Amino acid sequence: MSTLYSSLLSQPNLISLTSTPTTTSSNHTILSFKPITPTTLVFNLVPSLAFSATTPKRHRFLTPFAVAEETATVADVSSRKLYVGNIPRTVNDDELANIVQEHGAVEKTEVMYDKYSGRSRRFAFVTMKTAEDANAVIEKLNGTKIGGREVKVNITEKPLQTVDSPSVQSEESEFIDSPSKVYVGNLAKTVTSDILKNFFSEKGKVLSAKVSRVPGTSKSTGFGFVTFSSDEDVETAISSFNNSLLEGQNIRVNKA
Repeated sequence: MSTLYSSLLSQPNLISLTSTPTTTSSNHTILSFKPITPTTLVFNLVPSLAFSATTPKRHRFLTPFAVAEETATVADVSSRKLYVGNIPRTVNDDELANIVQEHGAVEKTEVMYDKYSGRSRRFAFVTMKTAEDANAVIEKLNGTKIGGREVKVNITEKPLQTVDSPSVQSEESEFIDSPSKVYVGNLAKTVTSDILKNFFSEKGKVLSAKVSRVPGTSKSTGFGFVTFSSDEDVETAISSFNNSLLEGQNIRVNKA
C-alpha cells in the first residue's frame, strides 16, 4: 500500500511524493514524482483538528456596540440632569449642592453666570447619580422657596425644533454689545427682545436688546440686556425704568 506525503512547495505547484512498489532486479523501491492539480488541501492531523492550506480571507469586524453605547450614555445623562430655575443670585455651586443632596445623591452642580457681568443668571444644572434621585428632587424641591424665591425644578429639556428657534438664533447673532449696557431682571415670560428694545427706546438711543433664553430652548430665563450709545443713556434708563412695570411685572434695571 502506498503512502502519500503532501507539502506545499511553491504556489501554485503542488507535488506529491509517492512510493510505488516496483519489481527490479535489486528489489529497490523507485520513488516517482507527479504534479497534482492545485486544490485546497485539508490536513487532518488529528480527528478533532483540521485546517486549510489556503490563505484565509480577511474579515472586517464592525463595532455597532460603540455607537449604541454612546447613545445610551447620552440618554442616561439626560434622565438625570435637572434644570433649577429662579434661584437667588447669591447661591453658588456648593450651596446648591448642599440643598439638593438632601433629597438624592448629586454628581455635579453648575450655576450659570453671565460672561459679561459675572452675575448669576439665576438658574443652574444639577446632574444626579440616578434617574430616581432626579425624580425625587423634582418632587421635593419644585415649587419650594430658596432664599425667598420659588424655584422651578425639572428634567433638562431637549433643544426645541420649533418655529421660534431661528428667531432666537437671529437675536443672538444680531445683538450689538457695548460697554454702555444695563441688566434687566424679573422679565415676564412674554417679553421678547423687540419689546425690550422698544420699551427702553423711549428714554435713550438703544443700540440693541436681547432676552436671555434657557440653553437649547426658546424659553426666557427672565432677564435680558440692553445696550446704549453712551453712559448717559445708561444712567437715564436706570433712573427711569428701574422698578417700572413691563408686561405686568416690575423689572429691575442696573448697570451691567
